[in-house]
Amino acid sequence: MAASYVPLKAVAPQLITSYPAIQMASPASIATVAIAALIGWGTKISNGCTSGHMLCGLSRLSGRSAVAVATFFPTAIITHHFAHPNLSTSACTVPCYTPVYPTPEATVSLGLLAASSIFAAQTVPNIIARLTVLHMAKDMKKSPDELYTAARVTTQFFSGLLFALGLHISQMSHPAKVASFLSFPVLEHWDPSLGLVIVFGVLPNLIENRIKGFDHPPRFADRFSLPTKTIRDTDVRFLIGAMTFGVGWGLTGTCPGPAVLRAFAQPLWGLLWMGGFWLGGRLGSL
Repeated sequence: MAASYVPLKAVAPQLITSYPAIQMASPASIATVAIAALIGWGTKISNGCTSGHMLCGLSRLSGRSAVAVATFFPTAIITHHFAHPNLSTSACTVPCYTPVYPTPEATVSLGLLAASSIFAAQTVPNIIARLTVLHMAKDMKKSPDELYTAARVTTQFFSGLLFALGLHISQMSHPAKVASFLSFPVLEHWDPSLGLVIVFGVLPNLIENRIKGFDHPPRFADRFSLPTKTIRDTDVRFLIGAMTFGVGWGLTGTCPGPAVLRAFAQPLWGLLWMGGFWLGGRLGSL
């Protein structure tokens, strides 16, 4: 994810997220740690967040993820309305749903960046796989998992890179942009951008998952690593975890993925937030 700054700096530096100034006074620092701990605890208890349950879970038609999303989304909206009653954010002017279009030059840059990133993500892991398999072919004791370790790590790298690029370009990495979506149903302050991210993040994966399924192993592993719990395993603890995550998300508009990006840009903030998130996760393990 940190590598996303490199292509953006070269091609479209104006799209690199500009975060709000860090508030290091004691009350603000304590609030950052406490809210991150809420998010960490809720993520641990409910086994996921917006990325895990919403983007990945819904695209697998996971009933358990659907319950989580149906719990933390309304909770986040209600929390945002109570915590920020004027609903105004720095992300947009009024009305907040007014479209903003890139310049022709920016459109070309974005197209080239998207095309080159997708091409690299599709080809580089295959090249790495061929090279490593040829090098290790003499060792017949190696399992497919061991043979394709380098290719799998490369795939994970590009997964993080593309995810981070998407967060920057859509500005979902900025807490105010997310908070504006949580202003629904007050349309004057509502930014629907996150809804488009959900549509274009979930639907393509849903279609691919339905076509390919999970019966055959992925290219660089013995099997898919998928959650084994189903909607039947949903209990009160799970729902409380999803609600807690929703409260933390609604208070600041920050969830784990965008927080990682901000931690690279603002290490002091990252130290506070990641520390609180880790603490919440540890408490959730007890």
